[in-house]
Amino acid sequence: MAASSPPIYLDNHSTTRLDPRVLEAMLPWLTDHYGNAGSATHEMGREARAAVDRSRELFAAAIGGTAGEIVFTGGATESNNLALLGSARRRKSLARDGSLGHIVTVATEHDAVLDPVDHLQRRGVAVTRLRVEPQSSLGVPGRIVLDELVASLRPDTFLVSVMLANNEIGVVQEIRAIADLVHARGGLLHVDCAQAIGHLSVDVQALDVDLASFSAHKFHGPKGMGALFLCRRGRAVRVEPLVYGGGQERGMRSGTLNMPGIVGMAEAAGLAAAGLPEVAPRLRRLRDALWSGLAARIDGLSLNGPPLEGTDAQGAPVRLVNNLNVRVSGVDGQSLLAALSAEGLCVSSGSACSSEHPRPSHVLLAMGLDEDEARASLRFGLSRFTSAEEVALAVERIAAGVARLRSLS
Repeated sequence: MAASSPPIYLDNHSTTRLDPRVLEAMLPWLTDHYGNAGSATHEMGREARAAVDRSRELFAAAIGGTAGEIVFTGGATESNNLALLGSARRRKSLARDGSLGHIVTVATEHDAVLDPVDHLQRRGVAVTRLRVEPQSSLGVPGRIVLDELVASLRPDTFLVSVMLANNEIGVVQEIRAIADLVHARGGLLHVDCAQAIGHLSVDVQALDVDLASFSAHKFHGPKGMGALFLCRRGRAVRVEPLVYGGGQERGMRSGTLNMPGIVGMAEAAGLAAAGLPEVAPRLRRLRDALWSGLAARIDGLSLNGPPLEGTDAQGAPVRLVNNLNVRVSGVDGQSLLAALSAEGLCVSSGSACSSEHPRPSHVLLAMGLDEDEARASLRFGLSRFTSAEEVALAVERIAAGVARLRSLS
C-alpha cells in the first residue's frame, strides 16, 4: 500500500468513525464547559446538569424511550453486566427460598453477555443457552427457534437475554415475538442493541423490552460511552447497582458523569435516527455491490448468515443492511486478513473483543460451520461514510489477495 493511500475501513461492527458533527457538539464540554453535573451550587454545575438532562431526552427519543428510563454507562459491556448481574442480584435479594433462579440466553450472543452469564452460572444460577438455526436451515439461519424458547422457560426464569442484531452475521431476532412469550411466563427480557442504531429502527416501546444495552462508538459516537434502558412503563424494572459511591444516575451507576461522552452519544443517536430512512437503503446497495462483486471474482465463496434481502413472515428484515459475512474455500483466514491489511483494507474475522486471541468464531461454529470454514470467514461492516469507490477497490484487493494465497497453496 502506498504511504499516501488511505485505508479502506470496512470493520464498522468493531467501531465507527466519530461523526464530525458529534465532535463539534462534544468539544465545548472538553474545554470551556468543564463543570461537574453534580455541583448544583453554582452556574457551571447547573449548566452541566442541564446538558445531561437535554442529552438524556435526546437519546431517549432516538430509541423510543423516556428520559427517566435511561442510565448512562461506560459502554454496552458495562450495560450488559449491569442488566445481567444487577438482575441476578435483585432476584437473589427477593427470593424467599434461597433460589438463585434461571437465565436463558443464546449461543451466538456477544461475549459481553456470555461471560457474565458464565460468571452467574459458576455462582449457582441455572442457565440455558439456546441454539440457533444452522446455516443449512430452511428457516432463517442464526435466529432462535421460538418453540424452543418456550420450552426453555421455567417458573424460576427471571431473565432472558437475546441480542437484537448479531455483530458477526447481522441476523435480526424476532424481539417483539420473544418479548410476548417471555412476558407471558412472567420473565424479563434484556436485549443487546449495540449493533442496531443507525442500521435498523430501534423502538424499545414497540419491541416491548425491559432492558436494552447501547454503545455510542457503534453509531459514530465516542468510545467509552453507553447506556442501559430500564423500562418504567407498566412494569417498573429494577436491578441492583454494580458500582456504589456518589449515587449518580439515580444510584444505578455512581461516578462523575462523562459530560463530553454523554453529549456526544446523544448527538450521535439523534443523527443516526434522523438519517436512517436515507442511510439504510444506501448501505444495502453498497453491501449488495460488495457481495455481488466478490461472488463474481472469487470461486468457492459462500454467504454466512441469513439471506441479504430476506424478510420474515411479518415483512421485517432478517439481516442488518450494513453486514456481510463470507467464507472463502481453500484459504486460511488469518493469512488473508494479514494480506488484506498490508493492502490497506480493514476487515475482520469476528468480534473485535476476541481478535487479540484468534480462535474460530463461536457464532459461526454455533451455525454449524466447522473450524476450517469458520477460520476462512471474513466479516464486513459498512457505515454511512463508506463510499462506492471504496467498495469497488475492496472487491479488487480481496479478489487479488485470494488469488495470490491460492496460488501458493
